[in-house]
Amino acid sequence: MNLKSILGIIAGIILLFGAVYMLQPKEHALPPVEQLPEQVIEEVEPTVYLFEIPVDSFEVVQSEFGKNEFLGTVLDRFHVSSVRISELAKASKEVYDVRKFRTGKNYTVFSTQDLVPQVAYFVYQPNSIDYVVYDLRDSLQVYKGKKELVTLVKSASGVIHSSLYQTLVDQNLSRALAVRLADIYAWTIDFYRIQKGDHFKVVYEEQYVDGERVGVGRILAANFNNYGKDNYAFLYDQGEGEDYFNEGAESLKRAFLQSPLKFGRLTSAYTKRRFHPVQKRYKAHLGTDYAAPTGTPIMSVGDGVITQAQYSKYNGNYVKVRHNGTYTTQYLHMSKIGKGIRPGVRVKQGQTIGYVGSTGLATGPHVCYRFWKNGKQVDARREKIPPSKPIKKKKRADFDVFVKDWKAKIDSIPNGVVVL
Repeated sequence: MNLKSILGIIAGIILLFGAVYMLQPKEHALPPVEQLPEQVIEEVEPTVYLFEIPVDSFEVVQSEFGKNEFLGTVLDRFHVSSVRISELAKASKEVYDVRKFRTGKNYTVFSTQDLVPQVAYFVYQPNSIDYVVYDLRDSLQVYKGKKELVTLVKSASGVIHSSLYQTLVDQNLSRALAVRLADIYAWTIDFYRIQKGDHFKVVYEEQYVDGERVGVGRILAANFNNYGKDNYAFLYDQGEGEDYFNEGAESLKRAFLQSPLKFGRLTSAYTKRRFHPVQKRYKAHLGTDYAAPTGTPIMSVGDGVITQAQYSKYNGNYVKVRHNGTYTTQYLHMSKIGKGIRPGVRVKQGQTIGYVGSTGLATGPHVCYRFWKNGKQVDARREKIPPSKPIKKKKRADFDVFVKDWKAKIDSIPNGVVVL
């Protein structure tokens, strides 16, 4: 085959491939991408609510009740008619009577943003948590609400230098914590006999509303070392509601409280020989005196029935309580006897039966607390009173594990600090 023939074949092949290529379907070219305008997303500020009412819809005024101020005097300043105020007072009686409003308590007024503003809502706060909404729009409505309560668990410890109360104040702890501790140990520790060097550790709940501390919740566990003796308290529910028990599974509750006052000062103990400050002679003092300001509540140390509630020359105003066939207690020199306290009335442990005073043969405000056992006066502070219901046998194993964990937490708290 000569060169001319070879070149002819090559040319034919090239023409064939060209024809095949020309017959292939052509891909359509994509049109140029159209540039979309850039979208601007505006941030929408969240609606702010106060007492579950949208703040941005109203003019809001917050204040507190001044001396001799009432609902009428406040709403009159916002041009609410006396007729409307009267209607509101009547409508609120079943929910929260406006006569309960008190000086110093906060209120909030929500008015419309019209040319002539109209009061839409009035909100009263009896405390930091609860509030009452008075809806003055078309039909009057009154309802209660609660602010969100945030509970945090905290730990604290301290060493007593003067009193439990002062120790807590010095550490910027809630004063209510002293009352809670006194309530828990009311049966086991005489807080009139705590001494310098006694110390405590506690794990407790602290409550906050709007970021501010408003109170103390439950004490979860504690140890109060009094005269060198540890007194543990663990909050545990064995199926009958929460209660406090020591590490030995015994209830901290006893048939009788250690004292008829929550706080005060022991001024004279039970003794067979004491120089009487009024009669100026030595005689037996068969009771225990606790000094406190006039009007301080006096509590019955145990459940019982009132047998006497009267006045006598030497005892002044006094109350006597029979607790059972063995024990009776008496409380002397009251400024006044408690409301409804009379012979035959049943009282509960811790119930107020009267108020500290200096009636009868007394030099100053105090309560003389007397204690009878089988008809004989004895020293209440030396009586060994058995605890109430201990941990049930079927709950003991679970309780022991529970206590081991909490005891380790309590013991690990450093001395004299507040742990957030």
